[in-house]
Amino acid sequence: MDVLTHLMFQDGTAHEAVRRYVDLIPGSSIDEVVGPDGTGQLLRFTLAGRPFIAFDSPPVHDFGFTPATSNYLLCDTPEDVDRVFAGLSDGGAVLMPVGEYDFNARYGWCTDRYGVSWQVGLSD
Repeated sequence: MDVLTHLMFQDGTAHEAVRRYVDLIPGSSIDEVVGPDGTGQLLRFTLAGRPFIAFDSPPVHDFGFTPATSNYLLCDTPEDVDRVFAGLSDGGAVLMPVGEYDFNARYGWCTDRYGVSWQVGLSD
């Protein structure tokens, strides 16, 4: 048995979003693209060594992503936290700015331009 994180996009931006994530996050790759002419309706990809699936939903639903469920990235250096957070939050919304918090020496929380929630922190 395996558990995969699944991101369902409502606006046809799955391929664009996955390319952005793979470019920003070390140890990431697009592993499979399924769809007419490689449009990327379904993408299997790896972020920082973890498997993900992204999907452009053919029927558009009346819901999107919520910050109640986040992807949590742990970075090796404060510079990585800053770089990844800046890239993910560009065009999105900052929920907690990068800074020092009781639970993490360098941490920020945002939703990206696609509505996906990300928490980016410094690894112990």
